[in-house]
Amino acid sequence: MPTRKTFALLGVAGYIAHRHLTAIRDVGGELVAAMDTSDSVGQIDAHFPMARFFTRFEQFESYLQALKRNGTPVDFVSVCTPNDLHRAHIEAGLRCGANVICEKPLVLTPSDIDALIALERDLDRCVYTILQLRLVPENLALRDEFAIPCAQKPLVDLTYVTARGQWYFNSWKGDDRRSGGIATNIGVHFFDLLGFLFGKLETNVVHHRAVDCAAGYLGYERARVRWFLSINARDMPQPADNEVACRRMTIGSRICNLSGDFRALHTLSYQNFMDGRRVPLDDVRRAISTVTDIRNAPINTAVGDPHPYLARILNDQHRYRDGFPA
Repeated sequence: MPTRKTFALLGVAGYIAHRHLTAIRDVGGELVAAMDTSDSVGQIDAHFPMARFFTRFEQFESYLQALKRNGTPVDFVSVCTPNDLHRAHIEAGLRCGANVICEKPLVLTPSDIDALIALERDLDRCVYTILQLRLVPENLALRDEFAIPCAQKPLVDLTYVTARGQWYFNSWKGDDRRSGGIATNIGVHFFDLLGFLFGKLETNVVHHRAVDCAAGYLGYERARVRWFLSINARDMPQPADNEVACRRMTIGSRICNLSGDFRALHTLSYQNFMDGRRVPLDDVRRAISTVTDIRNAPINTAVGDPHPYLARILNDQHRYRDGFPA
């Protein structure tokens, strides 16, 4: 029988960690260690009650180093921590002798990608990142459909509204230095998808950037994209009591719904990783470069097609109170 793969998980108390715990279980893995600064981690009991748990990173890392010295390093370290900690935690996992699986965004800047590529080479280990939208069958079909450039590039609208409460702005997610801002924290996997579907990015213009929303224009090799991202519930196209998110991409008159139940895709991602299949870091760099430019670019409304929602946002005189969304 093949040896059961072993895992350690950083950020086990977080929202997304549950999907990673489920994926580890579903691929037949064993969680041997977990760490979080919060000790509200009862969800471990449903999957791996015997896993060692630490509330200090130093203790967690020391335990993994001890396993490595004993000749039994964990096979994978999964990283589900705040975005600004990803690079350091990935590097620590690699140095503990493991391959590393990291939630999106993998890192915050292209230079971080360069550092990880060098460390992968030096330690002969791999870094994997969750980009589950690339695995959706409908998206794979779209990629094939738009594989060849046409004379008239299609106009694409990407609209992503996911309501967040006031807690968001008082957490690390609301700190651009830690999360990378709206485009990075909630949008990086959509920008990855756009590059995956439409090829090389040629133009990147930011039309609007605020604490709760951003909008702009992206010119790709095979499409023109107007995009809008928001965490403000008032931006829902048709507000309803039971709806807190709108994930939609339109290509001409065609509507592509991005709101499917993608939880199983974490398990598929993990199986791919265990089989050695991954998105190379040089490919991951494209989306990281895109969101880095969006974070730092000057606002320019004179270039590119504006998203249809933008005028409404700019004319909303009652949108903010004391600098925060009303």
